[in-house]
Amino acid sequence: MDLGIKGRRAIVCASSKGLGRACAIALANEGVHVTLTARGAEALKQTADEIRKGHPGITVTEIVGDITTPAGREAVLKACPDPDILINNAGGPPPGDFRNWTRDDWIKAIDANMLTPIELIKATVDGMMARKFGRIVNITSAAVKAPIEILGLSNGARAGLTGFVAGLSRKTVINNVTINGLLPGPFDTDRLRGTAKPEAEKRGISADQVLTERAKLNPAGRFGRPDEFGYACAFLCGDKAGFITGQNILLDGGAFPGTL
Repeated sequence: MDLGIKGRRAIVCASSKGLGRACAIALANEGVHVTLTARGAEALKQTADEIRKGHPGITVTEIVGDITTPAGREAVLKACPDPDILINNAGGPPPGDFRNWTRDDWIKAIDANMLTPIELIKATVDGMMARKFGRIVNITSAAVKAPIEILGLSNGARAGLTGFVAGLSRKTVINNVTINGLLPGPFDTDRLRGTAKPEAEKRGISADQVLTERAKLNPAGRFGRPDEFGYACAFLCGDKAGFITGQNILLDGGAFPGTL
C-alpha cells in the first residue's frame, strides 16, 4: 500500500534505538524526511547513517539532546519547525514500589511522559491544521489499558497524556490532523530487558530466563519485533488514516484479555 506520505517531514523522538528507531525506519521506507533525536550520539548516528544508506533520496537530520528538556525540544523544532508528522516517545520511568517514590520522581515521570509530548503538540499542531495535514502518534504503553503494578510512575503519567489527547484529538481532526496512541506490550527492546532484572535478582536466576518465561506466557508465544511496531506507526501516519483519531491501539500479541 502506498501510504501517500512521500516527501512529508517527520520528527521522531527517542529514535536511536528500540521502538522509536523502528518508527523512523518505517517512515523513511515511505519516503518521509526524518528528524531524529536522542541523547546518545553514537547510537543516533548509527541509526541515521543506516537510514541514509538505505534511502539516499530522503533527508535525515540528527539532533543529539534530551527531548524532555526545553533546550532539547528547541533544538529539534529549530531543525524541523513545520513537521507533518510527530512521533512522541520517551524512555519510561523505572519500576519500583510507590512507597519509595518521592515527589521529584513523580514530577520527572510526568514531565517526560506527559508534559513533553503536550509541549511538542502545542508547538506543531496549529501549523499542521493550517496546512490541512498532520499525524501525531504518541508511543505510550499497554499499561494505559492494563496497569502494571511495578510501573506505577509510567501508569500515571501515560494515562494523563491519554486523557489530554482524548479531548484535543476531536478538535483537530476537522483539519485532517489526527492524534492517536500506540500502546506497546512486550517488545524485544532494551526497556523490556531492563524490567526483567529486578525479578531475576529476586529469584536468583538470569534475566534471560525471566524473559523466556514471559515470552511463553504471551498468547503469541513470543515478544513483538520492533519492526512490527514501526509498520503500525507508519500506517497511522498515512494519508489514508485520516478517519482514525483519539484511539489507543494496543500491540501486545493478545495479552490484554478484554473485549474493548
